[in-house]
Amino acid sequence: MRKLVDFFLKLLPEWEEVTIARAAARVPDGVRVYVIGDIHGRADLLAQAFAKIDANEAAHPFKRNVTVLLGDYVDRGLRSREVIDQLIERQMTRRVVTLRGNHDDSMLRALNDMDIALRWLAAGGRETLHAYGITVPVNIDRDIVHTVMALAVKQIPAEHKSFLERLRLYVTIGDYAFVHAGIRPGIALENQSAVDLMSIRQPFLDCVLPHDFMIVHGHTPVTSPVFRSNRINVDTGAYITGNLTCLVLEEDRQFILEPRNETCQTVPGKIRCGTES
Repeated sequence: MRKLVDFFLKLLPEWEEVTIARAAARVPDGVRVYVIGDIHGRADLLAQAFAKIDANEAAHPFKRNVTVLLGDYVDRGLRSREVIDQLIERQMTRRVVTLRGNHDDSMLRALNDMDIALRWLAAGGRETLHAYGITVPVNIDRDIVHTVMALAVKQIPAEHKSFLERLRLYVTIGDYAFVHAGIRPGIALENQSAVDLMSIRQPFLDCVLPHDFMIVHGHTPVTSPVFRSNRINVDTGAYITGNLTCLVLEEDRQFILEPRNETCQTVPGKIRCGTES
């Protein structure tokens, strides 16, 4: 399994070590933001992340806590239905912002468009439908897709469809903008296309110029969170690596919540790792 993970990570588009963020981006005073990367059907890891957040809040109370999830809740992993159930339940009692990833968007559109459904099933939708009790044959054609998706329309709960429809493309908090994939450099956030916000890689990943906001994103898997002067990437390939990253932002501080409440905190010019007291 370790060799499989290593092989997969070597193929990732952004293979690099953590680079220190130089910009002193801030969230408003009294606000703590938790940011969770791409989940892809790993309900087990999402439950662990929520437990770590709850423990952190209890140990270090803050005036206002907000959790931002960057999208791609479904596909590839086998427990997408449970992921959406957890998110709906969490939103009932906590301040939780859920963004739209390209996989979430494809799932929603596949319910009404057979061409999209064919592509979605090949990109992880098969595993998602399995979570809803729907078996997709190995070999499929358009007739089979029609049958499968008609069953999906009936079996996917209405509240899950409503959840997908309500997903936001981006949110800003203080100096940060949170999106699924990134932005097209040089274009104001409010003028970005939905396709870019959900799917862009280049030229966003290689851009070194400052944006209007510090961009926090996922979509492009990396071995460990990447801190750049103009962006932070927290997609650590959870569905295959078992590592679902949770970034924490407080004032001008940035750190990663780790198991056993261990943190690796980013400060200007260095990284300090240790265990929170």
